[in-house]
Amino acid sequence: QLQAYGGGLVQPGGSLRLSCAASGRGFRINAWAWYRQAPGKQREVVARISNTHSTAYADSVKGRFTISRDNAKNTMYLQMNSLKPEDTAVYYCNADIVLLGGGHFDSWGQGTQVTVSS
Repeated sequence: QLQAYGGGLVQPGGSLRLSCAASGRGFRINAWAWYRQAPGKQREVVARISNTHSTAYADSVKGRFTISRDNAKNTMYLQMNSLKPEDTAVYYCNADIVLLGGGHFDSWGQGTQVTVSS
């Protein structure tokens, strides 16, 4: 189970840090990703991080957002700086979970609201 938190209301130019923690036993996380969905728009990928810590970002957030992971805590983070009103959305975390007994599946967190407004 994934639990995302850290959203909130912030002024333009401000910062927020999102976290997503995976709970349970008998698994490891292969790749993590953050997605977001603004009202009336499709869900889009914001950032990804592989099991080797290789990262990729949407062009709209490059240079402002940083994705990271802590394998020991089964947790992923998204540091968001220089926030803009267009970053307003519900942010969802996603994980490719590998079961130690074999198999893998895609898991989603419940979403956390980020609102950038003055």
